[in-house]
Amino acid sequence: MTYLTDPFAVPELPAQPERPASREHEPATPHRAPEQAAPEAAEATSAPSAPDSPSAPDAPSVLSVPNAPTAPTAPSVPTGDDIEVEAPAPVVLTQPADGLPDVVTEETGLLEAAAALRSGTGPFAVDAERASGYRYGQRAYLVQVRREGAGTWLIDPVACPDLGPIDEAVAGVEWILHAATQDLGCLREVGLTPSALFDTELGARLAGLPRVGLAAVVEHYLGVSLAKEHSAVDWSTRPLPEDWLRYAALDVELLADVRDAMAADLEQQGKAEWARQEFDALTSFTGHPVRVDPWRRVSGLRRLRTPRMAAIVRELWYARDDLARARDISPGRVVPDAVLVALATAAPTDVRAAHEATTHRVVRRHPEVWVEAVRRALDLPESRLPATSLPNQGPPPPKSWADRDPLAAARLAMAREALGAFAEQHRLPLENLLSPDTLRRVVWTPPQHLDESSVHDELRELGARPWQADIAAPVLAHAFATARPV
Repeated sequence: MTYLTDPFAVPELPAQPERPASREHEPATPHRAPEQAAPEAAEATSAPSAPDSPSAPDAPSVLSVPNAPTAPTAPSVPTGDDIEVEAPAPVVLTQPADGLPDVVTEETGLLEAAAALRSGTGPFAVDAERASGYRYGQRAYLVQVRREGAGTWLIDPVACPDLGPIDEAVAGVEWILHAATQDLGCLREVGLTPSALFDTELGARLAGLPRVGLAAVVEHYLGVSLAKEHSAVDWSTRPLPEDWLRYAALDVELLADVRDAMAADLEQQGKAEWARQEFDALTSFTGHPVRVDPWRRVSGLRRLRTPRMAAIVRELWYARDDLARARDISPGRVVPDAVLVALATAAPTDVRAAHEATTHRVVRRHPEVWVEAVRRALDLPESRLPATSLPNQGPPPPKSWADRDPLAAARLAMAREALGAFAEQHRLPLENLLSPDTLRRVVWTPPQHLDESSVHDELRELGARPWQADIAAPVLAHAFATARPV
């Protein structure tokens, strides 16, 4: 494969078949872009008008947005005597083309891999397997890499915790990942950091694919299928079974081919610059923001309505986290949230009471851990008890806007309708066009001047990419100028 210096230079590829009209508007799970707040569930659709929003005056035509690409034309529907021919089932890949490589577990093998990758050509495909739900944290337990001319390498980062030689070997080379935000953190932990990348999962969203998992994307662009039966296994297992390793090797086998076909698709749709900006932003992604008071994520916490009970849950959560960290086990596998809530409700202050509160084996095996946590919470003075809920740091829920600020509600309804129409026309998830949190913030607290330039600057300040601000600013400026409360 010839390497393209420009990540969006389009190679000569066979013409891609048009997507069936029936798949154009199926929903896709939103991609959480770095430096943009995650959308709330209520905002995660691209419906033009939400039930909690009042009606609004007509929005501007989304076709008048500057620099907007022309929407793809839907294919014609067969009629009359047209014969429907069922597409053949895609070929399922079960073996890497070059065979299954041995897992690199020693420094000599790592240096050999680095030398091969350095002499290879084209972009650098990389993936990582974690033991989410099994082990504490999100460290990598297998790293798969591939480059044209170098082949595929499987590396054990437990045995080889510093992959610096690999990073040096591909310095300045474009990386290809699928769902980069899932893997960049654990790859950085072992010394791998990209300077340029292409994310095939995010690219699939921008291209309007209805399904964006790796297997679906490979099938869409290349007409072959990948088995995904080992995606949720415990990758900390040693030795790793051979069928798991085959699955891992195939995850990087076709990434370069998918990247080239997707780049051509994005270019044809006029979305290449959008993707370029998104991919550039990912190179500085360092992980999702650290959550304030992580113990507040305990399921069932809302049933505990007093600050004292919240304090008990907090102490129990930290006790569980300490145990999980020490044993390198996912906290939910140590003690589930339901047991923490049961203990907080019973508030046992001795071993016998702890045994009566739950039959969970870990609580019965180490009752003193949980009893001590409860006692610490009960000993806290009132002034040190946590609030039962945190104050809202952003705009209020949109369903309350009509009562609290009818003008803001009308502006939000108009902006949603116009942006939703644009997103639908260009086969783009609304959440990728503009983060719902960003939209709510700029509408609830608009800039001092409501002209298009000021709105554009405010959107950029809130983390929107230039392409997003270019599209959304005129829509919002029109809403600010014309919307009237109902």
